Amino acid sequence: MKTPLSSSSSSSSSSYIIRKARLSPYLFTLLAFIFFVAILYGEDFICILGQLDPLSSDTRPISPTKKNREKLPFAIGKTGTEEEGCDVFRGRWVRDVSNRPLYEESECPYIQPQLTCQEHGRPEREYQYWRWQPQGCDLPSFNATLMLETLRGKRMMFVGDSLNRGQFVSMVCLLHRLIPEDEKSMETFDSLTVFTAKEYNATIEFYWAPFLLESNSDNAVVHRISDRIVRKGSINKHGKYWKGVDILVFNTYLWWMTGIKMKILKGSFDDEEKEIVELPTEDAYRMAMKSMLRWVKLNMDRKKTRVFFTSMSPSHGKSIDWGGEPGQNCYNETTLIEDTNYWGSDCRRSIMEVIGEVFGGSKVPITFLNITQLSNYRKDAHTSIYKKQWNPLTPEQEANPVSYADCVHWCMPGLQDTWNELLFTKLFYP
Repeated sequence: MKTPLSSSSSSSSSSYIIRKARLSPYLFTLLAFIFFVAILYGEDFICILGQLDPLSSDTRPISPTKKNREKLPFAIGKTGTEEEGCDVFRGRWVRDVSNRPLYEESECPYIQPQLTCQEHGRPEREYQYWRWQPQGCDLPSFNATLMLETLRGKRMMFVGDSLNRGQFVSMVCLLHRLIPEDEKSMETFDSLTVFTAKEYNATIEFYWAPFLLESNSDNAVVHRISDRIVRKGSINKHGKYWKGVDILVFNTYLWWMTGIKMKILKGSFDDEEKEIVELPTEDAYRMAMKSMLRWVKLNMDRKKTRVFFTSMSPSHGKSIDWGGEPGQNCYNETTLIEDTNYWGSDCRRSIMEVIGEVFGGSKVPITFLNITQLSNYRKDAHTSIYKKQWNPLTPEQEANPVSYADCVHWCMPGLQDTWNELLFTKLFYP
C-alpha cells in the first residue's frame, strides 16, 4: 500500500499529480500498443532469438493451416508454394542448347564406364540438351560455389543402389571443376566411396546399401544375386556409417523388384538354421521405409542436418508402353514421351503408395524428391548399349542389341543432373 502524502508536501506534489494524470492516457496507449505487438509478433521474436523450437519436443503434428516458422537447415529462400502454383516436380522438358549440358562427359573423370555413353559410341547427343521447366515457377540455377561453401567442413552422403551412385557422381561432376587438381581425391573403401574437397574440408560420399537394411547383396562389387534376402530390423548394420553426415540422400527401389514377394530373414545371417519368411513386396518395402524413418529420428539432428529421399527411378524396358513396337525397349530411342499422364509398366504404383502412406503419417522431417514422373518421360536418356560391357557379347547379342540394352541406368551428363538441380532447389529453396 502506498504511504499517504504528508500535508507539508501536498502543495508541491499537487502539480506533479496533475501532470502525471495528464500523461497517463499517453502512457496507457503506449503500453497497450506494446502489449498488442508482443501478442501479435512475440513468437517471431522468440524464433529469431532461437528460443523456440516447436518441433523438437512437441510431437504433435503441425496444423496445415498454420505457418511453420521453423527455418530448415541450409535454407536461404523459397521458390514458392503449391498454393501459388509452384510444384517443381510437375512440368515439362524444354530443349535448351544454350545452357545444356551442365558439364562435358570428357571433363569429369569420375563417371563410371557404365555411364559414359559418348565414349562408348553413342552417335548423337540429343539426350544432353533438355532442361526441366516446372509448372508455375523456375528452378534456381545450380550454384556450384554456393554448394561447396555450404559443404565446407561438412559431409554429404548418398545411400542406396547404383541409381543413387549415379546421382552421387553427377553431384561430384557438377562441383569438381571449382577445385584444383591437387585439392581433390576419390577413394573407395568397400561399400563407401568418398570424394574429398580438401580445401573445403568437405566430403561427398556414396554408401552402397541397395535395400538400406542388411541383405545378401551388400557386397559393393559382387552383388548380382537372384535369390535376394533382406534381414529384418538390421538398418544399424549400415547406419553406423551414416552417423555424423550433414546432408543425407537415400534411395531404394530397384532391388526390391524381384517379384510379388520378398524373402525376409528373422535373426542373423550367421545363424546355422535361418528363419526366412516371404512377405508381399509392398509389406517388405514398408518395413524398410519405417526402419529408415526410425533411424533418422534417432540419429539426425533436425536443427543442423537435412535428409532427402529420392523416389523410384523408372526403367523403359517395354516400348509397347509408349506406343512402340512389341519386343522393343529403350534401344535407339532419341525422343521424349510427350504424354503428360504416361506411367510405364515398370513402375509399381503400389510402391509409390507405400511411400506416400509411410511418409504421410510420419513426423520425421524428410524431404521427398519425386523424380519418378519427370524421369518417366525420358526413354531417350538411358545408357542402352553405349556402356562398358563386363562380359564379352555373344554373337546372338551382337545380332540383337535390344537383348542387352540397359534401360535402367542413365547417360551422364543427362537426366541425373536434373535430379541434383531439384536436390539443390529443395536444400536451399524449400
